Amino acid sequence: MRVPSPGPAARLALLAAVVIGGLATVSGGAQSAIFAGAARLVVQDAALPAIDRGLRAQEPPRDPIERATPRLARADVAPGAPYLASSVIVKFKGEATFDLLDIPAGADAEAVSAAWRARADVEYAQPRYLNHAMSRPNDPLYQNQWNFPALDMERAWDIQPGATADIIVAVLDSGLAFYSGTLRYNSRFAFRLAPGGPVYPALGVVDVPFAAAPELGASESSRFVAPRDFIWDDTLPVDLDGHGTHVAGTVGQLTNNNLGVAGMAYNVRIMPVKIIQGIWDEIFSSPNEGTDDVVARGIRYAADNGARVINMSIGRTQGGPAPAVTEAIRYAVGKGAFVALASGNSREQGNQPNRLAEAAPEIDGAVAVAAVGRTLDAAFYSTTGAAVEIAAPGGDQRQGGTVAGILQQTLDQDLLETYNRPPSQYGPPRADSFAYYYFQGTSMATPHVSGFAALLMQQGITSPAAVEAAMKAFATDKGAPGRDDVYGYGLINPRATLRGLGLAR
Repeated sequence: MRVPSPGPAARLALLAAVVIGGLATVSGGAQSAIFAGAARLVVQDAALPAIDRGLRAQEPPRDPIERATPRLARADVAPGAPYLASSVIVKFKGEATFDLLDIPAGADAEAVSAAWRARADVEYAQPRYLNHAMSRPNDPLYQNQWNFPALDMERAWDIQPGATADIIVAVLDSGLAFYSGTLRYNSRFAFRLAPGGPVYPALGVVDVPFAAAPELGASESSRFVAPRDFIWDDTLPVDLDGHGTHVAGTVGQLTNNNLGVAGMAYNVRIMPVKIIQGIWDEIFSSPNEGTDDVVARGIRYAADNGARVINMSIGRTQGGPAPAVTEAIRYAVGKGAFVALASGNSREQGNQPNRLAEAAPEIDGAVAVAAVGRTLDAAFYSTTGAAVEIAAPGGDQRQGGTVAGILQQTLDQDLLETYNRPPSQYGPPRADSFAYYYFQGTSMATPHVSGFAALLMQQGITSPAAVEAAMKAFATDKGAPGRDDVYGYGLINPRATLRGLGLAR
């Protein structure tokens, strides 16, 4: 659940559609016949490469903490040498382990090792090469991601470097930018975004270009597993909103690739499951909306198709309980999937809980996630209450401005949200252009927990209940001592959890 950033371009959460006219006139009888009902067509199953339009921020990003570790001058390390100069490692044949042998001052450790290797009684010999932590990502915009250093992720990645493709994380959301091609839609009705607002015309038949997000693995088709769209009832859960793509980035953005930003569990595979209708989906008359039954079907689908972790940065505050969703969550946990749910963003609008997350405390293996800002204090919007179990960075742009949000790559909102322009400038969206945006919300906090769960599962904690217990046991307590309604059991602490469980490599 994402909170709009401050400013006039704040994203609208819902479309108040008003039918102004009937079916739009479309030139060409064949096209009109094709779109007699709600449908979409694949026009071209390939597309030009995605467009990267860079970082979006209203002020220069700041990184006040310098984390680079300088190498100290040492007598036993020659300047620039990658090994100790005073000794070498030698293993003699028949011995159980190796020995450390001193070498004369000024001798070259590589040459000495080579001489030892030439002996018939030596199994191997090598210099004492110096290793270092390789977890600080080389992604150029990582310095803008305050959220990962705040969680001590660099040392956590030293223990568990990004999980592997054996772990599948399902992102149940507005879809995902995983597909490159062109889809044809029909905008059949004029509409208003709000009662009394200007009328936006029906666009008729339009072709929308899509591209896979470069930082989610655009060239790696094996990265995406079992995609499913419950809004359009097909296997193309493309993102026409940007929310799902941003969320998936925090879970598993490609990392250490010298591009863009980093993600929590950057080696996992991702299952895109679309269970939310965005504004464009509604404009194009999608056959389904994000109702509880659709969400429940998405949860069960993810569990049945190999998801080990399910991220649900979604929800609602209106209406009654959600037993269908609760039952589906229990089913997923029973199948071995850990479920992370956003606790909600309604703190200043009545503080009503996310009804989908209310039952999380009753289910071992499902957790409701609150959000903290850059100060690691509760975000202004983060819902409090009995359902809150854990906290993670979600951003708070009231404290620190735009750059105090969570930075990830997603669809270029300028080219996507053309309905935020005056009607005279309104036109079809583009979903093949990307930029790096700071978003805030418990939606942004939840994928930190999902990525963390993937790291724990990779380290051998396979039970969803055990994952939850470990997170809570090693969380950094905040607020009132013990569990409280603001932070739950505290702020997730991946490093302490991995190390405290004795799982270090």
